[in-house]
Amino acid sequence: MTSTRPFQMNDLFRFNNVNLDVLTETYNMPFYLQYMSTSPELFTVATAPDGSIMGYMLGKAEGTEELWHGHVSAVTVAPLYRRLGLARMLMEDLEGTSANVYNAYFVDLFVRASNALAISMYEKFGYVKYRRVLGYYSGDDPEDAFDMRKALPRDINKRSIIPMDRPVLPEELEW
Repeated sequence: MTSTRPFQMNDLFRFNNVNLDVLTETYNMPFYLQYMSTSPELFTVATAPDGSIMGYMLGKAEGTEELWHGHVSAVTVAPLYRRLGLARMLMEDLEGTSANVYNAYFVDLFVRASNALAISMYEKFGYVKYRRVLGYYSGDDPEDAFDMRKALPRDINKRSIIPMDRPVLPEELEW
């Protein structure tokens, strides 16, 4: 049976089976430590009965006023454990915490525009393409991202998910 718990410091040395997958964005150690210190309730790990890490969720709360929201920085599941509903479980955990602890208006995430599989998964979870961010992913081959959002109960009129009618540049993002 799968269980979830807060991400712990020693997990940083145990999650290579998840992080070394080509579909996973990886970060430097200070990035993970920042999330552990500022948003520990939004940094969770799914573990197998033997204690091995099956996947994790890395998130935070940010924004102001009607832009106050939960943000998914990373959700990833080890290849061996995909298609078992773990990503949905981790996303629902972050959505619940964002709604019930932070009283957020919505949850958002950024996904590569070319990642049709992930976009489809997020749409099945109730997320919509809010806007396209031109050149969001930098590097040798820059790529656009979709800012995808899901309204939470506080956003009664679902104004946070009305799609924008034009793409934006990274410097135009609010946070």
